Amino acid sequence: MEPLVSELFGGSGSAQARGSRCGPGRGSTSSSRGRGLAAGSSARGSASGRGSTSASGQASVSVSGLSAQGQKGKLVAAPKAGHKKAKGRPRGRNNPPYLPPEAEEGNIEYKLKLVNPSQYRFEHLVTQMKWRLQEGRGEAVYQIGVEDNGLLVGLLEEELRASLKTLRRMAEKVGADITILRERDVEYDTDSPRRIAEVLVRKVPDDQQFLDLRVAVLGNVDSGKSTLLGVLTQGELDNGRGRARLNLFRHLHEIQSGRTSSISFEILGFNSKGEVVNYSDSRTAEEICESASKMITFIDLAGHHKYLKTTIFGLTSYCPDFAMLVVSANTGIAGTTREHLGLAMALKVPFFIVVSKVDLCTKATIERTVKQLEMVLKQPGCNKVPLLVSTSDDAVMAAQRFAQSPSITPIFPLSGVSGVNLELLKVFLNVLPPLTNSKEQEELMQQLTEFQVDEIYSVPEVGTVVGGTLYSGICREGERLVVGPTDEGKFLPLKVCSMQRNRSACRVLRAGQAATLALGNFDRALLRKGMVMVSPEMHPTICSVFESEIVLLFHAKTFRRGFQVTVHVGNVRQTAIVEIIQGKEELRTGEKAVVRFRFIKHSEYLKVGAKLLFREGVTKGIGHVTKLHPTSNDQNI
Repeated sequence: MEPLVSELFGGSGSAQARGSRCGPGRGSTSSSRGRGLAAGSSARGSASGRGSTSASGQASVSVSGLSAQGQKGKLVAAPKAGHKKAKGRPRGRNNPPYLPPEAEEGNIEYKLKLVNPSQYRFEHLVTQMKWRLQEGRGEAVYQIGVEDNGLLVGLLEEELRASLKTLRRMAEKVGADITILRERDVEYDTDSPRRIAEVLVRKVPDDQQFLDLRVAVLGNVDSGKSTLLGVLTQGELDNGRGRARLNLFRHLHEIQSGRTSSISFEILGFNSKGEVVNYSDSRTAEEICESASKMITFIDLAGHHKYLKTTIFGLTSYCPDFAMLVVSANTGIAGTTREHLGLAMALKVPFFIVVSKVDLCTKATIERTVKQLEMVLKQPGCNKVPLLVSTSDDAVMAAQRFAQSPSITPIFPLSGVSGVNLELLKVFLNVLPPLTNSKEQEELMQQLTEFQVDEIYSVPEVGTVVGGTLYSGICREGERLVVGPTDEGKFLPLKVCSMQRNRSACRVLRAGQAATLALGNFDRALLRKGMVMVSPEMHPTICSVFESEIVLLFHAKTFRRGFQVTVHVGNVRQTAIVEIIQGKEELRTGEKAVVRFRFIKHSEYLKVGAKLLFREGVTKGIGHVTKLHPTSNDQNI
């Protein structure tokens, strides 16, 4: 990855910034997660039969799902051609298609048939469904007509309907809802038509209000990020002049210029049946939270170079599960697009791509932009497999494979004005599973409480309020924590008076969840961004000096002792000076070393292993913290 990241960061020659990636349970997924009807054929063929092999040997997908109409070259989705044949490896009548064998762990369950089970068998099936839902943190996928070894046998129409009826009874027993994602025909040693079904089962866990995924929105200025979010969350198409984005802006100059300069949050909900819940049928965020069983929280970040440090802070402190890179179809890869792509890769944030404004372009222009993206994604060091989404089946498969394999990069050509392919993005977000499984989540919740302070407010009649993400543990209303470090390196006691998630009150906050916490009469002047609120039993350690193993991604000349950079570690952002480069006098682009940094202002709370990203002008690098040199008064509470 490093050569490509270095190229992406160094190619623009502009003053650019870097950040670090944080977040509970990142970078690991269940081996069985994300297997769909086409997952088994991913290694043997291309998506939905439209794949081709590039010179680099990686699968690519053409834009055959789009067609041009009218003199303006407006794009519409190609019509669906009925039920498709299930794809697998090349086969004859005696060489049937396979999925990967069923895994004991994960949220994927194979069932050949569920026709008239006995009462004992039914109770066993219900228990099994509870286990799969727990593994998927409230979501499970059932493959009906598939044997445990992955053989796609298929069922007759009567058997399939009876099996789906039984599955619906099972879901009702556990308080869940089912959504049929897709049905497909399969040929296997019989003249009778047989079909397989893929079903999503969703149930909000008893101890949660809703499932929550955070998606950071990246892309060059004027690529249509805020407009796309406005269309998704407001439920109304844009007028072509930016009307949809007005509700997202926080400042007057943003409305006047049409450019985002701060971090804003927007929510898109899905109910248990997979239907969209947004402001088109709900007047407030509280109503959306009450109706939704799954919530997508979009983190709208700035695209202009001027606000790059704000974009980096959003990526590093808010710990997004995924990133959505928005690329304008008419301009292609331009401005900060490469840099934002490099940020996502350096921080190991899984990302998918939206090609916006296709209503302004011809088919040839869109193909050129997609090919541009494919070339960048396939470069050595990146090794991504682009997957163009043009049908609902593609969207379902892309969501499952995307969560399973970090090498898959879905691409959605769409328009917020005409609405072309907008539904495909909604299908993708509805099916997209969380990256962490129940076991990883449980391990995080068993740790001591650690809450990162990202925002600070003063609310009338409420007092001081802080916003951020709970990195580990469980935080309850009324809990007593300590916050710091202050400029003197101390931690101060406080009490959590109340909590809200998406403007909806809650009593318990769990690891990985973002929320705002009311602190009552606690003096706001004592707080700053970059602090943490932790359990007193943690005895937090702070430091001004720390060591990090780094890779210098780009530097115009040589990187040597005494150089000052802005360091990003989680929600910490502070200038530091290079004290020592171990074993070397200087570093050049692409070289690695262990470097000792010293913060120039005050001590910070860091952890060994935390990812680090630094920048200064065109100088940038990434790494991780390897050693702390604690401050002498690190435990003054």
